[in-house]
Amino acid sequence: MPAQVFVLYFAKSAELTGVKQEEVAAVPTPISSRDLWNLLLRRHPRLCALQDHVVLAVRQQYVAIGDQVLVSLVDGDEVAVVPPLSGG
Repeated sequence: MPAQVFVLYFAKSAELTGVKQEEVAAVPTPISSRDLWNLLLRRHPRLCALQDHVVLAVRQQYVAIGDQVLVSLVDGDEVAVVPPLSGG
């Protein structure tokens, strides 16, 4: 059953998308973290600049982009796009 999730964009990902957060309806579940990332890329193609340099956080738990299945996505879950942090 599809879930409606809230996606939060931080740092460079917010710059690339032009938004800090958005609601994404009809996210299929179960879904792998790679498929979720690809869904976000289709919405915001400029995110490809972060390919291989980004992690997702689902309910504040980091998830590497890969084949890990996120079976627990439910309506109202938060998914954060966390690019690498720079600075020193």
